Amino acid sequence: MEQVPRPGPKYACYPPHVLIWPLPALGHVNSMLKLAELLSHAGIKITFLNSEHYHERLVRHSSDVFSRYMNLPGFQFKTITDGLPKDHPQTVDNFHELLNSLASVTPPLLKDMLTDAKSPVHCIISDGLMSFAIDVAKQVGIPIIYFRTVSACAFWAYFCIPEIIDAGELPIKGNEDMDRLIKHVPGMEKFLRCRDLPSFCRAEDPMDMNLQLVVSETRSSVRADGLVLNTFEDLEGPVLSQIRAHCPKIYTIGPLNAHLKARIPENTHSSNSLWEVDRSCIAWLDNQPSKSVIFVSFGSVAVMQRDQLIEFWYGLVNSHKRFLWVIRPDLISGKDGENQIPKELDKATKERGYIAGWVPQEEVLGHKAVGGFLTHCGWNSTLESIVARMPMICWPSFADQQINSRFVDEVWKLGLDMKDLCDRKIVEKMVNELLVERRAAFMKSADRMANLAIKSVNEGGSSYCNLDHLINDIRMMSSKSENS
Repeated sequence: MEQVPRPGPKYACYPPHVLIWPLPALGHVNSMLKLAELLSHAGIKITFLNSEHYHERLVRHSSDVFSRYMNLPGFQFKTITDGLPKDHPQTVDNFHELLNSLASVTPPLLKDMLTDAKSPVHCIISDGLMSFAIDVAKQVGIPIIYFRTVSACAFWAYFCIPEIIDAGELPIKGNEDMDRLIKHVPGMEKFLRCRDLPSFCRAEDPMDMNLQLVVSETRSSVRADGLVLNTFEDLEGPVLSQIRAHCPKIYTIGPLNAHLKARIPENTHSSNSLWEVDRSCIAWLDNQPSKSVIFVSFGSVAVMQRDQLIEFWYGLVNSHKRFLWVIRPDLISGKDGENQIPKELDKATKERGYIAGWVPQEEVLGHKAVGGFLTHCGWNSTLESIVARMPMICWPSFADQQINSRFVDEVWKLGLDMKDLCDRKIVEKMVNELLVERRAAFMKSADRMANLAIKSVNEGGSSYCNLDHLINDIRMMSSKSENS
């Protein structure tokens, strides 16, 4: 009698439906869109839930966003209100207002989406700063995986803040030595200083709203069914081993920008920009000598005072190096005298500089003319720099950037940390150090780390295998969700 093959698991026959929901912020939206694309490529049906405000900006400035994602089978965009008025600034200073608004208005809307009989959701991948999503998921019986878009070292520092406070290491006293070592972040006792803690740790009151908000949201990660991190084992292995004692189900699948290129090499992966991109800078770079340009960008959110901008400008000009500088329309806080640029700066910039409002960053970092990156050290930018073998000068502004910059300099030896400094002589010195005096040592470290990053996302690498584990676990979770 001929043997009839037994059917495989139910989840092998039906594509699971995953709702991906980022926090409304460029770095979060950008990295979670990359994850959405990877999962969709693996045959998973994706609903990407964005705030109305950010979706409108994404569509306006990323002209190909719909053609790229809507051609993916089963992919759809949905929007949800953030509950804030249209003229709300949505800046880092108002972070708690955004989270509180989301927590107050979105849970019932999310619940309706999850229980829609026409298109049932089998699994949620939520931004790890929105614990109210866990509450809704538990109510309706749907598994939820957290995605934290910061580095593992930043996540671990956030997680340890209650112990730092209990040990009396916070708050930092006004006249205290900022280079005092912090002893209560396991694994970082020998190099983590007060000045390297996340920016909100500088609050005078340990019960500060933003500080406690980040702590409570981070500690809620243990309630999720898994934790996705955009990093790789060879970069942050020692820190990841600390986190796994509390969150054992961790999927390290980064760097996501490199992972996309490894899995879908035919895809161009253009940026998911919220600003109008100026591509004319590429033509300018094409005419510059190899490794001669310092690329300067402080990300999509950070702002600076006009006098800080002038200090950086003088430092760049006095270094006598070529520079490409991203100056967003909203980079300068306070507009008084913004057009009164000293003549010598204007003249030198015309000779060997180029200023743009926004650029295709990955393409710029990969350009043969670029030899270094002066960065705010946001996590996406840090990973893009690592993949591009680009040494960094780090000038962090807020949140995770302070600890990222410490790791770039002290642990990974990939660049220089100039946090808490804004002086033209320091800028000039560090640019020359990066591009000339210590270039060979930095390039050696950058080449080594880039090779490890590429290895991790290619077949058999740690991130490649962890993404496969995530995909398989989503299918299993979805099967259980559908059969319950």
